[in-house]
Amino acid sequence: MTALPAHTEKKLGLVIDLDTCVGCQACATSCKEWNTAGYSAPLSDQDPYGADPHGAWLNRVHAFEASDGISSQTVHFPRSCLHCETPACVTVCPTGASYKRSEDGIVLVNPDTCIGCKLCSWACPYGAREYDMSHGVMKKCTLCVDRIYNEHLPEEDRIPACVRACPTGARHFGDLGDADSAVSQLVAERGGYDLLPEMGYKPVNKYLPPRKRRDARLSAPAGVAENAPSTGAAVERLFAWVDRVLSR
Repeated sequence: MTALPAHTEKKLGLVIDLDTCVGCQACATSCKEWNTAGYSAPLSDQDPYGADPHGAWLNRVHAFEASDGISSQTVHFPRSCLHCETPACVTVCPTGASYKRSEDGIVLVNPDTCIGCKLCSWACPYGAREYDMSHGVMKKCTLCVDRIYNEHLPEEDRIPACVRACPTGARHFGDLGDADSAVSQLVAERGGYDLLPEMGYKPVNKYLPPRKRRDARLSAPAGVAENAPSTGAAVERLFAWVDRVLSR
């Protein structure tokens, strides 16, 4: 089994704003494009234009109706590896192929030593591991480790491809171990959530809750908007739905 570093110098991760994500899939497609030629390349597809297309995607976007009636709100929920502080996927790996970097906390898979046993995918409660059938190995979000440190790229491009491609600015990247970083301050200001915190894996990535729709507040009859479900309650239902999806 693979040991975890005693501590990490940084906690690099993503902050995803569920209020501004529009489900355009730009994050998923840019991730696919970059990583097909990147660290864990290639990300293969099987029968992409046939009746049963499938393949390895490191970022997926779900949609969820957070409430009903006049307060109805569709929330788009991007899902990828959360680069947990204590990732079960790492500790169950029998070959050490899955590991967590001490310098920045990024969780990676070494394709040269991965044997495709799928233990990591069974251990991960977030469904973040993808088995590449064409190559017989597990693949996952790398936080574009081959991009964020690439000095040959312009500085503005040294962020994960999904963050760079997001047209609404719903995705943010930075050091969540630094309380003064822009991402940490954003989490504190907006009340950022952990996904399934009861599992105890301490995900580094955070989600910012959706706000109550302005048009619903303005158009609702007297008393209705005040009695509409709170944002917190909507988020709790959202995460309960995600829990059901990931448990299938």
